[in-house]
Amino acid sequence: MERIFLLKGLDCPNCSAKIEKEVGDLENVNSSSVNLMKQTLTIQTETFDNSIVEQIETIVHSHEPDVEVSEKKESYTTKTYLLKGLDCPNCSAKIEKEVGDLEDVSSSVVNLMKQTLTISVKTSASGKIQDEVATIVHSHEPDVKVSEQTDSYVTKKYLLKGLDCPNCSAKIEKEVGELEGVALSEVNLMKQTLTVSMDHNKAASMLDMVTTIVHSHEPDVEVSEQKADTSVAPDKKEKTPVYSDDDKKLTIRLISGAVIYAVGMGLTLFGHVLLPVELGVLIVAYIILGWDVVWQAVKNITRGQIFDEHFLMSLSTIGAFAIGEYPEAVAVMLFYQVGEFFQSLAVKRSRKSISDLMDIRPDSATVRRNGELVVVAPETVSIGELIVVKPGEKIPLDGIVTEGESMLDTRALTGESVPRSIRKGEEALSGCVNQSGVLTIKVTKSFGESTVTKIIDLVENASSRKAPTENFITTFARYYTPIVVGMAAILAIIPPVILGGGWSEWLRRGFVFLIVSCPCALVISIPLTFFGGIGAASKRGVLVKGSNYLEALNKVSVVVFDKTGTLTKGVFKVVDITVEFGFTKEQVLEYAAQAESYSNHPIAKSIQEAFGKTIDQSVLSGYEEISGHGIRVLIGGKRVLAGNSKLMDSEKVSYAACQSAGTKVYIAVDGRYAGCIVIADEVKDDSQNAIASLKKIGVEKTVMLTGDDEKIGKAVAEQLGLDEYYAQLLPDQKVEKLEYLDQHKTKGSKLAFVGDGINDAPVLARADVGIAMGGLGSDAAIEAADVVLMTDEPSKLVDAIDVAKATKRIVMQNIIIALGIKSVFLILGALGIAGMWEAVFGDVGVTIIAVLNAMRILKK
Repeated sequence: MERIFLLKGLDCPNCSAKIEKEVGDLENVNSSSVNLMKQTLTIQTETFDNSIVEQIETIVHSHEPDVEVSEKKESYTTKTYLLKGLDCPNCSAKIEKEVGDLEDVSSSVVNLMKQTLTISVKTSASGKIQDEVATIVHSHEPDVKVSEQTDSYVTKKYLLKGLDCPNCSAKIEKEVGELEGVALSEVNLMKQTLTVSMDHNKAASMLDMVTTIVHSHEPDVEVSEQKADTSVAPDKKEKTPVYSDDDKKLTIRLISGAVIYAVGMGLTLFGHVLLPVELGVLIVAYIILGWDVVWQAVKNITRGQIFDEHFLMSLSTIGAFAIGEYPEAVAVMLFYQVGEFFQSLAVKRSRKSISDLMDIRPDSATVRRNGELVVVAPETVSIGELIVVKPGEKIPLDGIVTEGESMLDTRALTGESVPRSIRKGEEALSGCVNQSGVLTIKVTKSFGESTVTKIIDLVENASSRKAPTENFITTFARYYTPIVVGMAAILAIIPPVILGGGWSEWLRRGFVFLIVSCPCALVISIPLTFFGGIGAASKRGVLVKGSNYLEALNKVSVVVFDKTGTLTKGVFKVVDITVEFGFTKEQVLEYAAQAESYSNHPIAKSIQEAFGKTIDQSVLSGYEEISGHGIRVLIGGKRVLAGNSKLMDSEKVSYAACQSAGTKVYIAVDGRYAGCIVIADEVKDDSQNAIASLKKIGVEKTVMLTGDDEKIGKAVAEQLGLDEYYAQLLPDQKVEKLEYLDQHKTKGSKLAFVGDGINDAPVLARADVGIAMGGLGSDAAIEAADVVLMTDEPSKLVDAIDVAKATKRIVMQNIIIALGIKSVFLILGALGIAGMWEAVFGDVGVTIIAVLNAMRILKK
């Protein structure tokens, strides 16, 4: 059940984040979300319990005493719409914002990967809302189909065992997506799965249709429906090796064919045997090496799929036999198959490297049940149960340590090699390795919601969001191959017709042209590079949700930072105390700590922490909190004032205004000004180095947005060397300022926003690349952003851009290598200078070079 509360007057991002967390921790509350722009709190609760209103009021007023809490009585309902064809991150962010701004909508979330929009809308307006949603969507993406997702849609996942061709997987995804009744089709090459969202009427026959499409591209791939229990962690011994049994069989076949081919060549060169004998031996070698390629080409032609690599190889090699180039025909097929074999191994090795990198999924959990320790699957452990983690074991689920202390290896999550200490009462995150002591942990999240599961899903599913370069290459290959086949036909037919002969030579040139033209080098190596780039980034503690965002990081010219929790620690601390004659710093601090002893506000807590002693509240009387001003109280019979300048003015206290940057708390005793305490948020040690490094790698402008006052903003900006800063901004003003910066950035470049992921959702969504920091343990950060920095270090952004630039360099190298060398050999082939042997290098050789170059990113 969804309930929405108005929090009138709420404008503190830090307090709203704490309210969201504390309300979410209440019993029977499944989720809690604060919308700072709309000043609302939305909760999902299991039962309708009016006592929850009082609990929420207590929590809100412990942080913001002046905020008015009231429940929206209008009932709300949740609706999900399918946005079929939506693939633009920028447009999806605009759609999400504009739908969320509709009067009757309380929340709006676009899932670009699933192409869905989920909204919470007033029940009274739910009938007309689809038309409004469609209008907004079509104003940005006219070709996107908008339909409401009802219970009639089901989602099924299919295992495609043995799929390792990026080009084929793209074709499978496209063709399945075009089937009638299919709303979504997604191939995950790393997991070898196909996820299909379809009308329930199509569910029964979908497996057969998927199998037909898959086998039209990859006959040897095994297609089966993935059942729910297959999500259980596989035994490590059962993992698919890089060099499988099928690969061994193919190796034997290639060696056998190569040996027979060598015998045929020997007979040709030294045996002086009759032509039928020589031809017979070479035909046997050709059949062993290439029967599957020819057969696949024939099957594809019957389905109307003509222009692919199977067709090119079959036509060129059979044509070579026809014009008497027997050894060359077999050699082309041999080296083509060897090249395909190495490509397949490269993809498998890349997949294994990333799988090993993300091998943080625990295989089991030791849970305490009925006084005994039982080893079970992590999926079967319930929230509230106690698990025991011994030294050397991975923590299987998120929880709170109830017994023991230890050092944790967080390298798999953060990329950091320095162990982190943990003790009783602290949060333990799944995926970390326990290094020393035995820990007893009370589980706080189910396995599906644990940190380790979210991170693995992010990395594994990142390949479904393709970069513009990947999409371009897929489109390019679709048109390139037919054009080149047409040019080969013209080259083979027109010259001999005009010149009146020489058919054999011109046909040979045409076949050379066909061999060189195969686009495998591009369609395999480029997705592989982005695939590896995402893995390399995750090794550094940076999670990139798609190769489109990895490519966008290359073009970032403006980086906009939130201040609190991003560039600063988000922890208030007393940084200065000034006193008037007759008072000491210790006295002023003690008066302030006593006056603030009843408050839970972060500023009050920072004063109490700086005082560091137990406060005797029995000496306090007449405590009065003056809204927007401060506190009036009697301490040991003395009338003490603690608050801002407004309090001093209203009480007619003569004081010296403090010029230091920070939040000021003025203290007066019996009408006499005693001093001023300055509280400020500490700048992170890493921030200054991160800003300097960003400028070194080509970022043109660094900007800070903050809700703090002008002096604080200016001081932090000058300390860090930021180019611009904007202070005293409300959440909606941050979005407006971001849009202003976006309009004035360099044409063609990108704007990135870096926030803590908790209360920056509107700005993260609006930026070209939304980057959340401190993702370790933060569900909000993982959900909200396009890129997640797993630690609180701003310098991780430099690592992310570094990996992105390295990935882009390799992609461009492969494009230049492939198109450059192929262009040269196409010209040489057309002129008759390059023969079949050179054509083999122009195709297979270039592909292997490109794939090996792509693999370099895994070393980054």
